[in-house]
Amino acid sequence: NSKSMKAVILAAGVGRRLHVITQNHPKCLLSIGGEPLLSRYLNNLEQVGVSHVTIVVGYKEELIREAVAAWPGSLLVDFLVNKQYERGSIVSLWVARHALDDDTVIMDADVLFHPMILERLVTSSHPNALLMDETVSQQTEECMVVVRDGRVIALSKQMPDTYDEAGEGVGFLRVSRHDVPSVLKSVEQHISQELMDMEYEDALRDFFMSTPVGVEKIGGLPWIEIDFPEDVECAENHVLPKLAEHGRGLGALSSYVKR
Repeated sequence: NSKSMKAVILAAGVGRRLHVITQNHPKCLLSIGGEPLLSRYLNNLEQVGVSHVTIVVGYKEELIREAVAAWPGSLLVDFLVNKQYERGSIVSLWVARHALDDDTVIMDADVLFHPMILERLVTSSHPNALLMDETVSQQTEECMVVVRDGRVIALSKQMPDTYDEAGEGVGFLRVSRHDVPSVLKSVEQHISQELMDMEYEDALRDFFMSTPVGVEKIGGLPWIEIDFPEDVECAENHVLPKLAEHGRGLGALSSYVKR
């Protein structure tokens, strides 16, 4: 039941590679099609029945707080501050450890995505799950979900030698309340070794080894992670139009679409 599901959005980073476009604004406030990514997140989360969102902020946190204050929805949103926001996202996840007190969707803050993608994760039959775009094979530095015997064995830019299937990861992880300690144990080992400049995905290796994590395939649904200036162009010109197209025959979500 998504009613008792929380979301933690990791939005503390500087997003240096997009600096030329964001101009000293946090990446999650990047406007695509006239709407900031963050407000799209909050709308989509509200739509799938998530009731409580924790946003980990750091860089220019006051701008994010202002944007959330101006957002017209009714989600309960609170903030945690990662003062070491120049480090990797593993620190943000560690800062959020006490917020992981329920079934939780942990989300990177830089994805333009169709609401059905989030709905598929929230309604997944797997208590722990990752989204996998099975239509994408690794070209450069895509973060790949790697599956063997029906469970995730890695979420990484480094592919293991043997696996059954792989696809690009969307950057959202669903964790059941029951398995939060396993996630935190995996993360803490890296924090305690001062390995803080890594993406949190790479710190989850032990978690994947110890705990079954399933996949939801979302190939064919539109989404893009925004890291580079050319991603912004692709988001505006290719992904955004597809979001509108897909919006017409949504089935489960059609009740939300006011025709």
